Amino acid sequence: MTTTAPEESYEPERAGRLLRTERDALIPLLRSAPDEAFALRTCCPGWTVRHVIAHCGSALMRVVENRFEEGVFSAESNERDIAERADWSPSRLVDELERGMTEAGNVMAAAKGILDGIALGEWVHAGDIREAWGEPGAYGGDGLADALPLLELHSRGAYSTAAPGLAVHADVDGRDEPLVLGATDGRRPPARYIGDAPTLVRLCAGRPLTGTRYELAGAREKELVLFG
Repeated sequence: MTTTAPEESYEPERAGRLLRTERDALIPLLRSAPDEAFALRTCCPGWTVRHVIAHCGSALMRVVENRFEEGVFSAESNERDIAERADWSPSRLVDELERGMTEAGNVMAAAKGILDGIALGEWVHAGDIREAWGEPGAYGGDGLADALPLLELHSRGAYSTAAPGLAVHADVDGRDEPLVLGATDGRRPPARYIGDAPTLVRLCAGRPLTGTRYELAGAREKELVLFG
């Protein structure tokens, strides 16, 4: 999970709206799944669906409860949070996730953008779960309307891991105006992406691209990875 620096176009309700939209779609899917489905592996190295849910729920409850000790959201911190929930039932994990997706938005709005990257990360992880279960709509769906602007903001924030000085003009199917990711330093021309929105999210999140179709000119795939 990561945080996002705000910009002039910041909408304080966007992150919470994204979380609630995803909650309404994801939680019923999780509650209807058999326990054995939580043991399936995801594209996140070493993590099952259960691990992803534990990570997401714990991250959101840290936001709700304002628990941000030193090293929070590091790989080590994430693994500790998951280990603390090792004996929780799937239903208890889903309960925590649902509460976090419901309550964290108000805290994020009050933080004026600093925590919004967490909402974006939660939404991507929901796509990881759908992907692991072979469900449609991974990295897409109704949440795209809020996820794509957050992706733009995060790409220009201090916590982005994309190549410095790289701007990408993304011509996304179904959108009249291109998304502009990153910021150029004047030493290289903007790269260009042409394709659908879920594939762009996969590129920026470092997710598998098998079976996708897109055009990318002026940059390598790994330069677009904003977070993992």
